[in-house]
Amino acid sequence: MRNPHFAAGLGALALAAALLPSPAAAAAPACEVDRPVRFSGLNWESNLVLAGIERYVLEQGYGCKTTVEIGETLPMLAALQRGDVDVTPEVWPGQIEGAWKKALASGKVLGVGHVYDAGEGWYVPRYTVERHPDLKSAADLARFKEVFADPEDPGRGRIYGCPAGWACGTLNDNLLRALKLDKDYSLFAPGSGAAQKAAIVSAYKRKRDIVFYYWTPTSLVGALDLVKLELPPFDQAAYTCMTDPKCAKPVATEFKPNPVVTGVNADFAKSAPRLTEFLSKLTVPDDAIDATLGWLETEGKEPEDAARYFLKQYPAVWRQWMPADVADRVQAALARE
Repeated sequence: MRNPHFAAGLGALALAAALLPSPAAAAAPACEVDRPVRFSGLNWESNLVLAGIERYVLEQGYGCKTTVEIGETLPMLAALQRGDVDVTPEVWPGQIEGAWKKALASGKVLGVGHVYDAGEGWYVPRYTVERHPDLKSAADLARFKEVFADPEDPGRGRIYGCPAGWACGTLNDNLLRALKLDKDYSLFAPGSGAAQKAAIVSAYKRKRDIVFYYWTPTSLVGALDLVKLELPPFDQAAYTCMTDPKCAKPVATEFKPNPVVTGVNADFAKSAPRLTEFLSKLTVPDDAIDATLGWLETEGKEPEDAARYFLKQYPAVWRQWMPADVADRVQAALARE
């Protein structure tokens, strides 16, 4: 006699099997959100490269559509809070400390992961150090003002500082005083970031000695062979004073380390936990981002090209950010290009 319980069991198994996706369907990615994921395109190279990397992974690995909105840091932070954008690939909390704390306190924004550590410092070309091996620290500049003579005031040296109006100008002014270099050096403020970069590249191509403030990661530091001058170990109290235009007695200290995070809209994070998990795992070694930005500079390509360059060069890095099936789809898309 036929067992009705057995037959019912077979029917249940058949129904369950019918509801399971086929292998082909399981391999097809389905985005967690039914609209394009919107990225902040902030106006510097590393952020645009990161946006390119993340968009490629979301499109090819997770089956999403994406867009990018170009804008400045604070307006795009406001857009992230409003939900007009979903992801800001590169947030420097230390540079926008007050605004970032308010954004986090609002509950509308999350800071996830640790993309890399951004840095600042005073640099010279390696060929300058080879000519002057005793030049190791920023304090040593006191003995080398003739090497870095100011063309507008040859009796003094010139340090190329921040572009005019940038917040780091206060830090550089106070560091110059803290090192007691203000009697021997002028701190020159280029009119813009482009003018600053052009002056540095021009001197480098001519093998002229130059000392300048810059930050990382950037295409310039990635492309040129530079040496960062040593400063005393970081001290928070000294640094706090150095950020104050009214700091009476600045004390020299290393620039503050700036761990970079990914900014994510909180509502988006709830609706897309798998995408948020990917963003939280995204971390880029210094040598990889420096090399990628250096390639961008020397090849004269676009940030989207540099994103693909990174993905092709560093699979061992980015495969750790996502499940194997997602990584395989990204790898397959790269192979088709």
